[in-house]
Amino acid sequence: MSVKQALLALLANGDRYGYELRSEFEDATGGVWPLNIGQVYTTLDRLERDGLVARSEADDARQVHYSLTDSGRAEAATWWTTPVEPGAPSREDAALKIALAVSMPGIDAEQVIQVQRSAILSRMQDLTRARHASGDRDSAWALVADAMIFRAEAEIRWLDHTAARLKQGTWQQTPRTADAPAASTTHLTKEEAK
Repeated sequence: MSVKQALLALLANGDRYGYELRSEFEDATGGVWPLNIGQVYTTLDRLERDGLVARSEADDARQVHYSLTDSGRAEAATWWTTPVEPGAPSREDAALKIALAVSMPGIDAEQVIQVQRSAILSRMQDLTRARHASGDRDSAWALVADAMIFRAEAEIRWLDHTAARLKQGTWQQTPRTADAPAASTTHLTKEEAK
């Protein structure tokens, strides 16, 4: 989620000043994605420049409030009804590390997988404890925690799948030669290529 869209969504509920927006964002996400106050004000400046928010004069507490313009309200409404598109695959650091481990002589890829698996299990346990400790099963934070737990479970499944394929001898390391392209260091068996 972009900070721009998050701020527009929060402002749809009424005027806010920067620290309120930051606090509401962090409350809604359980503090999982901390938001720098400088980023909030920089984004608000851009939204104002683009005609999506209007700035009010400072109140008695010297707080400058922001509100949505008609264009900002339309942009927020459009965001709610537009699906989040899965973009180009991003580089997954764990996948990259394991891909390199299975293709490098002398590297214990199974150990690399187990270290990653232990870290993910630990993170998943922390998230599960935090989610249950919050007590509010219907909060926005619970939804964020669920998403993170499900992603961690998917990564564990992938790691287990990869470890099983390694044990089956699915991958064959091919020594690199000067004329062999770098991408050919790891090969799938004919069965897996189907």
